[in-house]
Amino acid sequence: MTVLSADKVVALDGVLEPGWVEVAGGRITAVGQGVPERADLHGAVIVPGFVDLHCHGGGGASFDSADPGECARAAAFHRERGTTTLVASLVTAAPDDLERRASVLSELAADGVVAGIHYEGPFLSPARKGAHDPTLLRAPDPATVERLLKVPHVRMMTIAPELDGGLDALRRVREAGALPAVGHTDATYEVTREAIRAGARVATHLFNGMRPLHHREPGPILALLDAPGVVVEVIGDGTHLDPAVVRHVARTAGAGRAALVTDSIAAAGMSDGEYELGGLDVEVREGVARLTEGGSIAGSTATAAEIFRRAVRDSGLSLEEAVRMSSTTPAALLGLSDRGAVSPGLRADLLVLDDDLGVRKVVTA
Repeated sequence: MTVLSADKVVALDGVLEPGWVEVAGGRITAVGQGVPERADLHGAVIVPGFVDLHCHGGGGASFDSADPGECARAAAFHRERGTTTLVASLVTAAPDDLERRASVLSELAADGVVAGIHYEGPFLSPARKGAHDPTLLRAPDPATVERLLKVPHVRMMTIAPELDGGLDALRRVREAGALPAVGHTDATYEVTREAIRAGARVATHLFNGMRPLHHREPGPILALLDAPGVVVEVIGDGTHLDPAVVRHVARTAGAGRAALVTDSIAAAGMSDGEYELGGLDVEVREGVARLTEGGSIAGSTATAAEIFRRAVRDSGLSLEEAVRMSSTTPAALLGLSDRGAVSPGLRADLLVLDDDLGVRKVVTA
């Protein structure tokens, strides 16, 4: 048995000041307020481990590599920094390559290294391609959609609904038990509403890779924000979105419908330099990743812990809001009812943070 204590414990039913958490056998066995008789480790804040819905790699390793060892290193890099659950995201590639890479990740998912697979391409709009190879983008034909969904442990697929077959593809993803996501899209407000009726459950990095909000044609952003059944991803790294936008989304959609994600690439945790994403050259300067050709933002170099800290320090979210958006909401979206909060009976995926909200200790089940 281990007892962790902190000045603040962000528990499922509120913040305990001070508080403690008892852990045994990989589970949280008790949570209480006050100072325990015994504490094996004391910190400033205790929160649940972070759950990242959208991650391409980190620590110099990429999930696109099709190398099991490299993929495991990417997952380990984030786990050591507070992401105790992550979905491995794949960028656009030829169907053969996607299937091969997904098969590698599927085996890692079976072993619990990752929580599943997210296809971020290839069914994306060329007009909103971002850092995806435009020569490999395609409409979601049924045969290719079915082929990719047959790989075990697929959790999510991002689709631009305005493409030929887009709405049918969203329905098929839903029928297959995965999460249909709308992203990298030039869809109108009405088409996005149709996508939501077709079963869309996620907005892939809201605002980024989307037709912008306009007062006469609100486009996908407003449709997704207004949809009660849609969880909106928010990349709160300070580059993709202004901190005020993160705060606005938290207030508008609520912490129960907004999820902080990293969208991190192999360059996360590494120095500035030259990298690659989906076969495209990427330059990282002052921690910001952009395509060498064209200058589009190419994912982030942030960890979930850094984004959590920014949400509190820069966007002004409460600890409870930031925890819901970093852990509770994404865990619930994935159907992982055994984690995402500090509560007795759940997995002991916990973080002990310091006064500056930096990760001092990672505890995993």
